[in-house]
Amino acid sequence: MADPRGFEKFFGILAAESNQFTPTLVDGLNFVGTPSEEDDFHLSEALVDEATRWLRQVRTFDAEKPWFTYLAFGATHAPFHLPREWRDSGLYRGEFAQGWDALREQILDRQKKLGVVADDTELAPWRGGVPHWDELSDDQRVVAERLMETYAAFAEHTDVQVGRLIEFLRETGELDNTLVFYILGDNGPSAEGGIDGTLNEGLAFNGIKDTTDRILEHLDEIGGPTTYPHLNVGWALALATPYQWTKQVASHYGGTRNGMIVHWPAGIERAGRSGTSGTTSST
Repeated sequence: MADPRGFEKFFGILAAESNQFTPTLVDGLNFVGTPSEEDDFHLSEALVDEATRWLRQVRTFDAEKPWFTYLAFGATHAPFHLPREWRDSGLYRGEFAQGWDALREQILDRQKKLGVVADDTELAPWRGGVPHWDELSDDQRVVAERLMETYAAFAEHTDVQVGRLIEFLRETGELDNTLVFYILGDNGPSAEGGIDGTLNEGLAFNGIKDTTDRILEHLDEIGGPTTYPHLNVGWALALATPYQWTKQVASHYGGTRNGMIVHWPAGIERAGRSGTSGTTSST
């Protein structure tokens, strides 16, 4: 039976910021159980598996039928969960040792070179009450780096899953005539991790402040099934470059803007232009 919203197939999650290893999964109108990391399960990977499975079925029964798929990951919303091999790889280890002040400058410079922003664009003022990188203790920097490394790896893991779907379309000969919109983000970057970041975002929801000392004790667990991590507000401000503020502050672009990629070779005549402007469902 078709979904009343127009989708013929739904697979994914209904809960907000679901655990990526043990989500409560829904297939159509039915709950289908809760997997675990021991099953080598990760939500982002499962969503792409299901999307490609559905597309194969469409083409098996109708080689010409137009289709629409809405693929909405839990990433990069908290919790930042990575498969074991991604955690063990240390993929981004040391990549953010320069801190969030320097990262803002690097991002803005790259945006200018890519033509995403105008050459005369300036950084927004730093927010009062948020420490600069050189004001942190050594332990605070160690924790902050690991949280940002985990977030970056989580984003790349998501990119890889999107790449799997794109390669499927390429192999089936449908990529050039498929209109792809790719938006990666969670509104604006989220500052809900607070000044020090957190090993468990649920603490903040209950009015409990996490501490650098506690996070440091579990440093190598970050991104795994025993954690529910979120990065520091300093990183969130850097990721909003060049705008002010972060997610939940709708009065500033930093709270509402994400980058978007549009790909459609068969329909877009002028390629390469830039501008500033947790489910999968199909029909």
